Amino acid sequence: MAFGRKPPEEIVTAETKIWVCTSDQCNCWVRDNFKSSAVPTCPICKSAMEQTTKELEVVNNHSFNVTG
Repeated sequence: MAFGRKPPEEIVTAETKIWVCTSDQCNCWVRDNFKSSAVPTCPICKSAMEQTTKELEVVNNHSFNVTG
């Protein structure tokens, strides 16, 4: 018997808006609520990024949100 062992937490996922790098040599992506500008550039290779969706674990950004 294991005392004090917590049951594993359920991982909550949701369809999430993300930005994906358009460069074929880069596989960087950024969550929409963590982007640095309205239309971000890739933080790794500085290429353009395009918006899409992905099924991800829910994470809230408690810092300021960029709108627009």
